[in-house]
Amino acid sequence: MPERLTHLSTIAATLAATLLLAPAHAQKIVCWKDKSGKVVGCGDRVPPEFQQNESKTLDSRGITRQTTVSAEEAARLKEEERKKAALKAEENRRIAEQRRQDTALVNTYTAAKEIDVRRDRELQVVDLQIQQLQAQLRGAADAHNSQKTRYASFEKRGKVPDNVKDDLNNAAAEEERVKARIAEREKDKERITESYAQQKARFVELKGSPAAAPAEARPAAKK
Repeated sequence: MPERLTHLSTIAATLAATLLLAPAHAQKIVCWKDKSGKVVGCGDRVPPEFQQNESKTLDSRGITRQTTVSAEEAARLKEEERKKAALKAEENRRIAEQRRQDTALVNTYTAAKEIDVRRDRELQVVDLQIQQLQAQLRGAADAHNSQKTRYASFEKRGKVPDNVKDDLNNAAAEEERVKARIAEREKDKERITESYAQQKARFVELKGSPAAAPAEARPAAKK
């Protein structure tokens, strides 16, 4: 603490002496800091080795007229401004996209129930795809079981040919592939339902009209 007080006293004395010795026409005195942020000197110009650090410009009366941040601080502030500008641009883009979607929504439908009709139409298409895939799955499962039986037959004889192993692996992979496609279509149904629920809620909000009564549950697709 005493060392810091001594340092500050020295700087203050230096500044006072600089101001007293400055010619009457002098317009400024500059005090500069080291990288730790400590004032280390004052004069009419910043020495080259301190020009990247923070400095303050004072008038002949010792009043601060300008503060120059360090190069590191300037870079930080610049990066902060860049991030703010990017966030602002993204927000403007989101708002513009929402307006576009809202315009398309009110221009596409005249009543909330029309959204339900369109949703059901898309769900029916996916239901049909699932029915077709389920038929493929039954065939793939039968083929897989057939290859299992064939494999077991050779296994009883003591050796299973490589082509029999390959056929079993391929049949198992095909069954799994069809199952995965069915799972994807089921997820499609969830996405469609959620998407149209959001559209309907937004449509009602934009139109300021009460939501239509919930549609009756659609009969489950035959499997």
